[in-house]
Amino acid sequence: MTFLDLPEGLADRIIQCNSTYTVRFGVRLRGRMYSFIGWRSVHSEHCEPVKGGIRYVPNADAEEVEALAALMTLKCSLVDVPFGGSKGALKIDPREWTAQELERITRRFTQELNKRGLIGPGLNVPAPDVGTGEREMAWMVDEFRRANPTDVVNARACVTGKPLSKGGIAGRTEATGRGVQFAIQSYLRDTRTAGLKGARDLTDASVIVQGFGNVGYHAAKFLCEDDGARVTIVAERDGYVAHPDGLRIEALKQHQIRTGSILGFEGGKSHPGDMTGIEKPCEVLIPAAMENAINLENAECISAHLVVEAANGPVTFEADKILRSRGVIILPDLYVNAGGVVVSYFEWVKNLTHIPFGLMERRRRERRNQTIATVLERMTGKEFPPDIRDEFLEGGAEIDLVRSGLEDVMRSTWTRISDLLEAQPELGDYRTAAYVASIRQVADAYEAIGI
Repeated sequence: MTFLDLPEGLADRIIQCNSTYTVRFGVRLRGRMYSFIGWRSVHSEHCEPVKGGIRYVPNADAEEVEALAALMTLKCSLVDVPFGGSKGALKIDPREWTAQELERITRRFTQELNKRGLIGPGLNVPAPDVGTGEREMAWMVDEFRRANPTDVVNARACVTGKPLSKGGIAGRTEATGRGVQFAIQSYLRDTRTAGLKGARDLTDASVIVQGFGNVGYHAAKFLCEDDGARVTIVAERDGYVAHPDGLRIEALKQHQIRTGSILGFEGGKSHPGDMTGIEKPCEVLIPAAMENAINLENAECISAHLVVEAANGPVTFEADKILRSRGVIILPDLYVNAGGVVVSYFEWVKNLTHIPFGLMERRRRERRNQTIATVLERMTGKEFPPDIRDEFLEGGAEIDLVRSGLEDVMRSTWTRISDLLEAQPELGDYRTAAYVASIRQVADAYEAIGI
């Protein structure tokens, strides 16, 4: 069934990647020359600059990079962030190299990208992905500045996801996990949805998280601490840890940092080598690891009421049909994990404007709130409640404004998806509605420039 009436040939133009570059380079390490291969794919330049992460994984290939670049185009379009889609990868296992070696490799990779115009604040803006983080972004921005000594004004905007000391923004590390939380909240607030067996919040809801990296950890932490959910299982590549009353997420993370694994955590029962953790009964399942985690082999065993795709493509096409036929609600990756690119956009804007968020308004808001509190005290003859006074008087730090902006984008995007599905019930599910909304916007952008 066709849901979009696009001019002839436009669908093919949107599907195709504009360009994919393969870079091969050598780095002298450990007394010999090592060769590396990487890719940077630009899917669509209907809106520039293009945006997308760079991952360091041993099984990377050009086809995967192109698919992820296309997903970035649609993701940016869906949340109305003014970027085209791009993606990059370096075929490497970061665990096999020291920090000093990784720095030399990353700097050489950045040089190759720069020579080809594949990094720059107005051209192509990388970000962290699997196997990379703030550290790698700091190396990349430093190498870009070395290669472009005259671009001192906007050079910091050549990548996002940087440390705060290098022009990063508060809340970027937690952004994708925080976006997962806001996505679930938006779904539950919407009275047109089924909720969680009729419930409109996560209080005491059982949650299973697959993947305990940056996204899975932050999503689990916020759902427990802010929303009162119980994360009963955390699954990883070497097994899972379970506790029916809920795991202590922060303690589990510290255990993982110390030991390199979630197994052996004293606050739960470990199941080494058991990959069936995601199949256990729960109300919310959050696959936050790699692609194809839920597939034809295990889809029938999934017992969650709500599947929230925090990873890219964690549910295969066949598994998606099986889950929906069983009445399982799926919140699609296109929407759920967009928090990272939204806050990356905030960071990019901050770097270009050279003004931290809240700098011009914070003290004025504090004085206004203080005036309101004083007036209320005079009118009522009672003191302002001390348990909420500090929060009310706070003018809003950068982290508060970033979270507020992210929540607004996630809530408005959910409304857009839900409204479209209500207007066109033949779309059938939230994934299709999200794709239709996104592709329509990309198509409109192409038509507006005469393509």
